[in-house]
Amino acid sequence: MPLQRISISRGPFDLAADLYLPDDFDASRSHAAIVLATPGSSVKDQIGANYAARLANNGLVALVFDPAYQGQSGGEPRDLEDPYRRGEDISYAVDALTLVPGVDPYRIGVLGICAGGGYAVHTARTDHRIKAVGTVVGADLGAAFRSFAPNGSAAALDELAEARTREVLDGQMNRVNWLPDTLEDAESAGVTDIDTTQAITYYRTPRGHSPHSTNRRLTRSESLILGYDAFAHVAELLTQPLAVILAGRKGNTGSYEAGLRLWEMAPNPVDLYVVEGAGHYEMYDVPEHIDRAITRLVHFYRAHLAA
Repeated sequence: MPLQRISISRGPFDLAADLYLPDDFDASRSHAAIVLATPGSSVKDQIGANYAARLANNGLVALVFDPAYQGQSGGEPRDLEDPYRRGEDISYAVDALTLVPGVDPYRIGVLGICAGGGYAVHTARTDHRIKAVGTVVGADLGAAFRSFAPNGSAAALDELAEARTREVLDGQMNRVNWLPDTLEDAESAGVTDIDTTQAITYYRTPRGHSPHSTNRRLTRSESLILGYDAFAHVAELLTQPLAVILAGRKGNTGSYEAGLRLWEMAPNPVDLYVVEGAGHYEMYDVPEHIDRAITRLVHFYRAHLAA
């Protein structure tokens, strides 16, 4: 499977991206292509690579990139998780695919995983160059963060406002962990639920670790996330065909509930599939679970990105 390292121009800086091509790719022919949107904190050589490689093995061009301000992509300040700019990244990736010889600019879809699912949906609502939308354990990061705020979102925003004022006065921006760095750190903090444990086992051990994923989030990201609604206006604007892949074990990530909510809101839902026996983070790299999802997704994209 040919793999090309490319740079995507994004205004004053570039996004680092990997372009996966089918073995029989012929630039003189017309091919469908998929942009992948990765989970929060994730970079292109982790979950996105697992799905992109399989899509290419099934005849689809696949493009996965590091988000702006993260990984090997440019942008300052580092470790910023801005949902709105994450959506813009997807549109810049569509721009890049449009210029690839052999890619049909009218046959481009998107696949979003975890928070990337929410970003993919939010972008596709208004970027109708995207002709088909797929999500795997897709999540609305804004809704998830609002549910985590113990005293409510408004109180959390008050605290974040005070924190940013202190940052400006001190001249130093603060960062927080996405996850405990080790299982021991999680246990010391009293965090023992299976989803967090599996997330740490994936992201923070050799199983899924990337040196380009810092596990740090700029604190000022959180006010942006708290005000974000990944599914706003879906009923009116997301006219493209939609495929939703869920993990059968619900857990505490909220992706199962978010996926069902998206399915019920969307005006053109096509395929809803539950991978029974899988947890959220097991959909990241457990081959049997990914392969089941890919089988459904390939059928969906072939049908709705047909020549």
